[in-house]
Amino acid sequence: MITELRLSSTARHQPTESLTLAQKEALQRAVAKVVALGAQVGVSADQMILLLQSGLTVGELLNYLAAREQVAGLRS
Repeated sequence: MITELRLSSTARHQPTESLTLAQKEALQRAVAKVVALGAQVGVSADQMILLLQSGLTVGELLNYLAAREQVAGLRS
């Protein structure tokens, strides 16, 4: 998955060991969920990548998406 590779390339540190198959699968599922949430609130995968590359942490990105989800929920 291209998005997964792009998101993982923004990591602040490099792990000393490779991920196990189970860890890779869990990472793929997590990234897919974040991308799906972003799509629901109007933020594309490319926009999320730019936010991460500009210095936003993954936690901050999740908070941003959650805030947009709340606002979207208030509008409906």
